[in-house]
This record gives sequence, C-alpha cells and structure tokens, in this order.
Amino acid sequence: MKIKLYAALAALAIAPSLGFGQDAVGFTKNVDKLIKADDVERIIKTLSADDMQGRGTFTPGIDKAATFIEGEFKQAGLKPLAGNTGFRQSFSMVQTKPVSAKVTLNGADVPADNLAITASASFSWASADGVEVVKIPAGKNFASEYQSLMASDKKTLVLLDTSYSSFFKRLVARAKRGGTSFSKAGDKADNAKVFVMGALDDVKSLAVNYEVKSQEKPLFNVAGMIPGKSKPDEYVVFSGHYDHLGIVKPMNGDSIANGADDDASGTTAVISLAKFFKKLNNNERTLVFVAFTAEEIGGFGSQYFSKQLDADKVTAMFNIEMIGKDSKFGPNTAFITGFERSDFGTILQKNVEGTEFKFFPDPYVKENLFYRSDNATLARLGVPAHSISTDQIDTDKLYHQVTDEFSSLDVKNIIATIKAIALGSRSIVAGKDTPTRVAKLDR
Repeated sequence: MKIKLYAALAALAIAPSLGFGQDAVGFTKNVDKLIKADDVERIIKTLSADDMQGRGTFTPGIDKAATFIEGEFKQAGLKPLAGNTGFRQSFSMVQTKPVSAKVTLNGADVPADNLAITASASFSWASADGVEVVKIPAGKNFASEYQSLMASDKKTLVLLDTSYSSFFKRLVARAKRGGTSFSKAGDKADNAKVFVMGALDDVKSLAVNYEVKSQEKPLFNVAGMIPGKSKPDEYVVFSGHYDHLGIVKPMNGDSIANGADDDASGTTAVISLAKFFKKLNNNERTLVFVAFTAEEIGGFGSQYFSKQLDADKVTAMFNIEMIGKDSKFGPNTAFITGFERSDFGTILQKNVEGTEFKFFPDPYVKENLFYRSDNATLARLGVPAHSISTDQIDTDKLYHQVTDEFSSLDVKNIIATIKAIALGSRSIVAGKDTPTRVAKLDR
C-alpha cells in the first residue's frame, strides 16, 4: 500500500497544475475528446460553401453565414452579450459611391488616372488651409505609410512618387468602388484623403471638389459569451472574421471567393472553442466569442465591437486569422503577431510544452500584420490582443482568390491549431496568468 501511495504522490508532484483542477494530461484528454474532427470539418465546409456566395459585406451570403453562426452559438449554450437580446451585434454603416471628383493643384487639373480620393461624404477645399500635406518619396514602405495615413483623422493631401504606380492603381480602383464608414449625424469629410501621384512639388494652390451618393446599410457581428465564475468582469476574447470578398471577377468560370482559409478557418476555430469551453464550464474569467463582419473592407466590425466594452477589462484577445495550412515552421506550428509586445505568446508556448505544437513570433514583420487584422483596435487601446495564424503570406497564391476553397485546406492543421489554442489559453481562461499590456498607440 505504501508503494502505491508514494507512486501516486510522485505522479501528482510531476503533473503541472493548470488552474482547472486537473493536470496537463487530463486537460489534453478533454481537448482531444471534446474538439471533434468531424464537427470542425462540417463547420468550415458550411461557411465556405458556394451557397454562402463568398460572404461579401452587405450581401445575402453574409446574412446566411451570420444565421448559421448564431445557430452554432445557441446550440453550444452561449449567452448573448450584455445588452443584446440575441447573438447579433447590429450597427449601421454608410456606403458611399463617388459621383464626381476634380483636383486642381498649383493651377493644373490632376488627370483622373493620377488621382484617388477616400472620403465618407461630399466635400470641397478652396485652398490648402487646414489640410495636412504629406509627401512620400521613393524608397518608403508604402503599405506602412498608407496604414498610418488612413488611421489619421486629419484632412490630408498625399503626394506620391511615381515609383508607387502599381500600388496606386489598386488605390484608384478601390477609390472608384467607393467606401464605407460609420454612420454619423451630419456626416462631414473631415478626414478625407486625396492621393495624387507624380507631383512632389510644394503646394502653392489647391482646389478639390468631390461628390458622392450615400446609403445607410446594416451590418452585424455575431457574438456570445460564457460568464466567468470568480472573475466575471475580466474578459478573454476569441475572435475571427466571417466576411470575405463575395462574388468577384471570374477565373476559369468560377466567380465565388469562398474564403475557406480567409477566414472561415478562423471562424470555425472560434465556434469550436466556444463549444469546448462551454462543455468544460469552469472558466474563471468571462469568455467572449465573436465573429467579426467587414474585416475585408476596413475592420469595421472589430472597431464597433471595441467601443462596446471597457478595454481595460479585456485581459487578452485571441484573434484567429487563416489557419488552414502548415506555417513556414512546419506542421504543428503557428505564429503570433506582435509576439514581442507582451508576454501573451510566452504564456501560450509555456502551456503547450510537452506537446508537438509550438508557437513562434511573426516571421513577416515587414508586413505589419499586428495592425492589419481585427486585433488592432483593442491592441491600440493597450489590450494584449494578438492574431494567431499559419498563413505563409509571402507565398500564398490562393489569398483573395476564388481558389481559396475547402479542397485547398489541410483540415488536420486546422484541428491541431484549434487544440493548441485551447491548451495555450487555459491558464489565462482560468485566471492564473494575466498577459502584460501592450503599449497604447496614439492615433
């Protein structure tokens, strides 16, 4: 009897405490038992099916996807967020289409092909007074410069070197399609951006006339929660975006951008994790599960969501973005954006030690991914909000293509990553670990 007792005590001493009142082996068994491969496959197949029409913003397809996600949350036993009667977190956006645009710079009319304007309403500038003038010479990182400009609330004239012509063509095409912004009473284009390519001279005179037609349209995140037991006012968010590009220019007869990896894979992870933690039902912190809308057109779903809660009460955010294939580090790996900005990644890696899975820092630092996904708004507010991905973004030929379909995915990779996130998050969910805050970013 003594030998058996000593053996049992030794086993308990070796097994790490995980805060759920069970050891690592037990938690891993729960992960394997409760996260079902066939259910994961069913969810992602449904979200990326042709009848979802690519889940484009403002389309019947995205409404159908939202209805499906609502059903999954209801079946899982989640509760709506405080103040909501259902799982849809509804809000309105204003969609604008340009009618006319004319810019006169230093006495000369700017050709239409050299001009791109983004604004939420019609406006006129009679001079450069009150307008910030930004020059972007050759050799800059245009993507980074563009993100900084669009984050600014100032009226801005942007003068671009001709070396950015390939980027500028895309900017012109986007400007012609119009834009989307939050609806506000008496909308004014106080943050309008006017891009002119090929002119870096000093601005001596400026006149701009821009006219748009506007239409208010509804959008909705889908969100549910599991209240925390001992720390209900501390939130852990699991998120992914469920929108994609919708119907696009045909390629080999196919015009549906299914978005299987981007980001049906991440949304599937959110749903699967919601089911897992609800079945465990022993989370000390409140868990919020949200599928964001309108990520592809500007991250509006996550921006709205971030205004509905106190960022200081959000302990961590697990934003899951494209986990459909092996990462550049090989099978059973994923990377975390902004790894160095908090100890979030270190905690996750500690919690998966002893398994085959490993989390790595983001290898694509030049892409500025930390501020390019739905984690960005809360990260700017100081939340350790990070995106988890396996996408090989520098070589991914299916990104934003009609070929991003279910058949292109490695479902085993998706399941492995979901399980790793469940394991990696457990001490945060249990209220044992609190990631350090991210430095707030002034906008």
